[in-house]
Amino acid sequence: MSAAARLVAGVGCSLGCPPEELRALIDATLPAGELVALATVDRRADEPAMVAAAEHFGVPLRTFPATALAAVDVPTPSAVVARHVGTPSVAEAAALLSGTRLLVPKTRSEHATCAVAECPE
Repeated sequence: MSAAARLVAGVGCSLGCPPEELRALIDATLPAGELVALATVDRRADEPAMVAAAEHFGVPLRTFPATALAAVDVPTPSAVVARHVGTPSVAEAAALLSGTRLLVPKTRSEHATCAVAECPE
């Protein structure tokens, strides 16, 4: 019997995103497995919704500069995100930088995005 997949959720959110909205989106996006980290752009490291989500799930929040995220090839880049954040992807790129293979592409709520990647052992 194989162990549960280790997962990392790449997440992005607008300033002031309600913490419950981000948590609900992560819950709805996660496939079966063990969540081991959240990952996002460094400028959201202190965003209350991000901090609350990491605490809620009991996992570390990994952050990356926009330049590192911009270097990652993703399936659903966004010109709007590129204009506002300096990278065409936060959720998918952060998930891929922390993981090995994208399992769930970017999903959206009103103020947040989430993508899930398999995380190396």
